[in-house]
Amino acid sequence: MPQLIFGLTSLLILARFIWPLDWPLPAKIVVAVLVLVALQFHRWNRLSSGSEFSPEFPRPVVALFNWAFGALMLLALLQLALDAGLIVAATIHGGIVGAPDGVRYAIAALAAAAAAIGVHQAMRIPPLNDVEIAIRGLPRQFDGYTILQLTDLHISRLFPASWAREVVARSNKLDVDLIAITGDLIDGTIDARRNDIAPLGDLIAADGVYVISGNHEYIFGYDAWMAHYAALGLRSLENRHIVLERGGGRLVIAGITDRASRRRAHPVRDLAAVLDGAPKGAPIVLLDHQPSDARNAAALGVALQLSGHTHGGLILGIDRLAAPANAGFVSGRYDVDGMTLYVNNGTALWPGFALRLGRPSELTRITLRVADNA
Repeated sequence: MPQLIFGLTSLLILARFIWPLDWPLPAKIVVAVLVLVALQFHRWNRLSSGSEFSPEFPRPVVALFNWAFGALMLLALLQLALDAGLIVAATIHGGIVGAPDGVRYAIAALAAAAAAIGVHQAMRIPPLNDVEIAIRGLPRQFDGYTILQLTDLHISRLFPASWAREVVARSNKLDVDLIAITGDLIDGTIDARRNDIAPLGDLIAADGVYVISGNHEYIFGYDAWMAHYAALGLRSLENRHIVLERGGGRLVIAGITDRASRRRAHPVRDLAAVLDGAPKGAPIVLLDHQPSDARNAAALGVALQLSGHTHGGLILGIDRLAAPANAGFVSGRYDVDGMTLYVNNGTALWPGFALRLGRPSELTRITLRVADNA
């Protein structure tokens, strides 16, 4: 399916953008070849590493590919909008209406500039996003409890050790009670990412640093990566829960393996089993990489679910394309049958389409508050 989409994008740009330009044929051929090369970005990734999910080119090359790929995808959307406008104009004027080359140059410049901004937004160290969430039944002892959610770090050539060190430094300065990493920490094998992910071992929180898997852990060797996270001091919360106690008050933090486990030789997701034995009446915070099963979590009494996976839909305005695959949950806070779901835009994102416009990355500090009616 992706190759079909990229093929149709190539055809659209070649037929509706390049061919109508008043250029000599050799120039059109050269530009057409460059377009085809850029839109095969994921094939080049496969040649560099054996996987389209792990580009192993130098960081500037990965950034340049993302800019070119993103610019062409945006150009295709703008070209579709232009063609729709030409159809409307033709209907009004009763004949074929063309667009001058200047209009095409303008939409190309707009696409290139937007892609450059988008790649810069994607690669930056994420800003702090403070979120307060009221929890029914939260013990007074946990009012003001802080959780730093990191998710979708996608440690890779695009987000290397230097980037990870800065994220860790900023995270530790926040002095939160607990750090929750909700999956997709890496893109690449342990041999390729060993040095890049090492800074995560320096994360510090009073009640610990906990991690669950995302779908990308299954791409690059789930068992090996989960063991490596543990060796770094990141405590696995896969398919289990812990109980935090403060002055007689209790708070449950639970985690569940990613939905990708359903397609692999791993235990079936069973949230009821994960929560079995949790103290009655204690509010439950669930870490689940993907937000799709939020209604099931709500039905089982979870008070707050923290998820990621969607990257916030990447681009404001077309982010709803991500909604159907995620039960309608894409970015931010949702009330799901009385449970609060927070879908994090991500600390970083997959280096195969590293572009953000209107959906910024975030270091998310969540402060729990006692609900007024508690």
